[in-house]
Amino acid sequence: MISTNNHLAFYSTKEWKHTRSEVRKRDNNECQGCKRQGKVFTNKSEPDKRKRLDVDHIKELEDYPELCLSMDNLETLCIRCHNVKHNRYQKKENKWNDEQW
Repeated sequence: MISTNNHLAFYSTKEWKHTRSEVRKRDNNECQGCKRQGKVFTNKSEPDKRKRLDVDHIKELEDYPELCLSMDNLETLCIRCHNVKHNRYQKKENKWNDEQW
């Protein structure tokens, strides 16, 4: 497994930055998760879409470090799809309870 420190160091390497750039070019700077759902960001909906995209390891870096630079294990995802994949969205509780009114 890759530790947090190694993880951070990996993402600052020239090799990763080059591979990330190649993956984004291959994916036409479009979220592959959105494309699978029939949606695509346009310049009108996301004026600066390049800042809103991540390159994701399909098989997690921590579990498959040997695939860290494999183009077949990488895809471009928007922030939203990336967060959904990693279960980073949590439903917020409604502060206003309808029953109290």
